Amino acid sequence: MPVKQLKNITILPGDGIGPEVIAQAEKSIQAIAYRYNHDFSLDYAFIGAHAIEETGSPFPEETLRKCRKADAILLGAIGDPKYDEKFESDLRPEQGLLALRKQLQLYANIRPIKVYDNLTHLSPLKEKRIKNVNFVIYRELTGGIYYGKKGRYENGKIAYDHCVYSESEIKRIAILAFEAAMDRRKKLCLVDKANVLETSRLWRSVVKEVAKKYPDVETSFLYIDNAAMQMMNSPAQFDIILTTNLFGDILSDEASIIPGSLGLLPSASIGRNSCLFEPVHGSFPQAAGKDIANPMGAILSVAMMFRHFEMEQEALEVERAVDLCMKEGIMTKDLEVEVHYSCSQLGDLIYSIIAEDLEQINKKQLSVGSSSII
Repeated sequence: MPVKQLKNITILPGDGIGPEVIAQAEKSIQAIAYRYNHDFSLDYAFIGAHAIEETGSPFPEETLRKCRKADAILLGAIGDPKYDEKFESDLRPEQGLLALRKQLQLYANIRPIKVYDNLTHLSPLKEKRIKNVNFVIYRELTGGIYYGKKGRYENGKIAYDHCVYSESEIKRIAILAFEAAMDRRKKLCLVDKANVLETSRLWRSVVKEVAKKYPDVETSFLYIDNAAMQMMNSPAQFDIILTTNLFGDILSDEASIIPGSLGLLPSASIGRNSCLFEPVHGSFPQAAGKDIANPMGAILSVAMMFRHFEMEQEALEVERAVDLCMKEGIMTKDLEVEVHYSCSQLGDLIYSIIAEDLEQINKKQLSVGSSSII
């Protein structure tokens, strides 16, 4: 049995369906604690629209303090439609997430893209194109055009956005991506626009230099336009995709439609001293409070958190529980199954599968949700 772990986790439930999916993610944490005798201390804080309503700020100082002292942060979702027209206001929910990334220097965003065999019909791509798709996007998160100097001149008729990268910014995420490739299929593709952009040419030179330390990894390069096309035409070719902030933003959203549901996708944002884990879906306010949200992205984000803690067996237990539910057709309504579970029921079942031991729960119990712990 793995050594007992003590970890402090700050929970940011956020807005919309965030609190509902995070509640199910917490159940998977509790199940791992129960099965492996770990001790996870959970603390809670406001962010986003909920934080504005409670404190007047989308990212209160108290939230920052709790996040800085945590071993990991688990975030639900951010956003509320009542703020959509307030573009000029600093009091927007999304400002909370941007401030969190900036304050904690979360420089690497990691998004796994996996297709489940019995959900291929949900994808807008043909089944033959998405068979065996399983890759990860490493997006640089704190540099580039989003954070460069920007402004207007000539009475506002000319605008500019500077894209700036340093060797150190590129190198630190490149090392993370190559290390991940070593644990997977040993393939890494850098996506850039080196035929046009000087920053992309710097990315190529730095990545080529880092690649020398990983001779077992097959390193390739694609321009962003070609990569976007290849991702739709032949996504199974990819293993690790490494790219800039802007290109990663575009590619990760494009890739998210491949599995057929945003509700299935987890993500991580890694910094030097902090780490954040969250499902990629939005706050989906129309579904809030109805117990119909898909919690799998949040639960799989917990698996990513365990893996970051170097708790590999625990991460695998969470992933196996999710895989079993997917295989047996035990899902929420959004995945278009004839018999569906509610958000909370699915969380309860995942708890049971993990806590009672995957091998001890039979298909009949799964089909009726009759595990003894539920």
